Amino acid sequence: MAGVARGKMLPAEKFLEQSTMRLPESVFTQTVTGEFLNEPVINPADRDILVRPDMDTLRRLPWAKDPAATVINDCYYEDGSAVDISPRQVLKNVLSAYEALNMVPIVAPELEFYLVKRNTDPSLPLEPPIGRSGRQET
Repeated sequence: MAGVARGKMLPAEKFLEQSTMRLPESVFTQTVTGEFLNEPVINPADRDILVRPDMDTLRRLPWAKDPAATVINDCYYEDGSAVDISPRQVLKNVLSAYEALNMVPIVAPELEFYLVKRNTDPSLPLEPPIGRSGRQET
């Protein structure tokens, strides 16, 4: 779970006419830089998986100039079983394990990156940080 959204961009009409889409299973073995793991985690045949949108997660992108939306998908194999290395399925499995123990996890995420450029003068406005490309993020 590298914190990078992986998926497809589709015109609204195409999204609405399809109930599932396909992605290669290897998408879950990519690093944040787009490289692949050296360890064999998946079937070397790199089969396609089915992705089905969870419409409860559909959200409009308020920053987009043209109307756009995003949706989170659940991932399945052709036989209907969940893709066990899908980050969303991993989380569901963890939550089920807690539930089986009659426990509820408490999470406190820690940001490991800067949301704004370092600013030592509180009278100055906040600015986007400089990215790895050397250019200021927008």
